[in-house]
Amino acid sequence: MRSSAVSAILLAAVILSGCSTSSGAEDVLTPVPSKETTNAIAKPTGPIPTAAVGDAAPQASPPQEALSWTGPVPEPQALVPAERPVGMPMPTERPVAMLMPANPGIDPEAGPKSPTRSRIYSHRFRDAKPINFGSTSPRKLAVHGVDVSRWQGEIDWDTLRQQGANFVYIKATDGGDHLDPMFRKNWRRAKEAGLKHGAYHFFYWCRTAGEQADWFIRNVPREANALPPVIDVEWNGESSCKRRISPARVREKMQVFMDKLERYYGQRPIIYTAPDFYRDNLKGQMLDYPFWLRSVAAHPSKVYPGRKWLFWQYSGSGLSDGVDGKIDLNVFNGSESDWHDWVASR
Repeated sequence: MRSSAVSAILLAAVILSGCSTSSGAEDVLTPVPSKETTNAIAKPTGPIPTAAVGDAAPQASPPQEALSWTGPVPEPQALVPAERPVGMPMPTERPVAMLMPANPGIDPEAGPKSPTRSRIYSHRFRDAKPINFGSTSPRKLAVHGVDVSRWQGEIDWDTLRQQGANFVYIKATDGGDHLDPMFRKNWRRAKEAGLKHGAYHFFYWCRTAGEQADWFIRNVPREANALPPVIDVEWNGESSCKRRISPARVREKMQVFMDKLERYYGQRPIIYTAPDFYRDNLKGQMLDYPFWLRSVAAHPSKVYPGRKWLFWQYSGSGLSDGVDGKIDLNVFNGSESDWHDWVASR
C-alpha cells in the first residue's frame, strides 16, 4: 500500500507539471514565416481590363498619394468582417466583384458618358507650308483635330472647333515636375466648347518612369469622356535632358509609365513618336498599343512601313482663325462612323 501511494503521488506530479508548460497545440499550429522572396510580379497573360481597379478594391501595390482633381479613395470593404446569422454557413467574404462600382476608374463627379454623337466639323484649316500628299491626302479622312500647348496662347475654342478641330490633345506635363501653365485653362475651355479632349506627357529620359506617371496623374483629371492619355516619346535636342539610353531601356521605362496610367485612367495610353525615335527604339515593338505618328512630308505608310496607326500628325504649320500663329494638325484613321464607335468604346 505504501509503495502504491508513492507511485500515485509521483504520477500526479508529472501530470501537473505537463499542464504548466508553455508548449501545446497552439504552438504546434503557429505558422512559420516563409523565407521565400520575389523580385518581381509576373505580368498577367490575359487582356488588361478596360477600367482601372486600383481605387475600388485592395491592391498589392502601395496606395498613391492624394491626387488633385480626384475624389476620395474608397476603403476596401471586402476585408471588413460582416455579422453572420447563427446556424447559417456563409463564406468568409463577399466576392470582391460585387463591391466594385459599375465604372471603376472613372471619376463619379465627371458625369456620365453622353449617349449622343457629337457633330463632326469638316476640315477648314489652312497651312503655311502645304504638302501635296497626292492620293493619300489627309483631307480624304473625315475627322481632323489639333494638339496645343502654352505656345498657342489664348485660344478661341469655338472658332477652332468650327474650322475643323473635332478633337484636341493638350500638353499637360513634362518630366516629373513641370506643368504646362495653360493646361488647366485649355482643358476647361476645350471641354466647354464640346471638343473631345485628352492630355499628353512629354517623357524625360533623365527621370524615373514612376515619378513621371505620378506627376501626370496628379495634374490630369480622370474624366468619363476624356480621350486616352498620351506618352510623347522622341529625341529632343532642345530639352534639358539630352540623355539617350538603350532601346531596351527606353521600352522598359515606357512600359512602367504606361502601365501606371492604364491602371489609373482605365484606358490604354497612346504612343506619340517621330520617325528617328521610332526607327531607333520602336520599330516592330509594342504592337498592342495604339500609335500617333508624326509624318509631315509623306503618308505614314511610307515613313513607318507596316505600323498600324490611330492618329497622324500631318502638319506642324497649320493656320486657324481661332489661334494666333501656327498649330499642329492631326487626323483620325477612319471614317466618321469609325470615330463615333471608337469614342463610344472609351
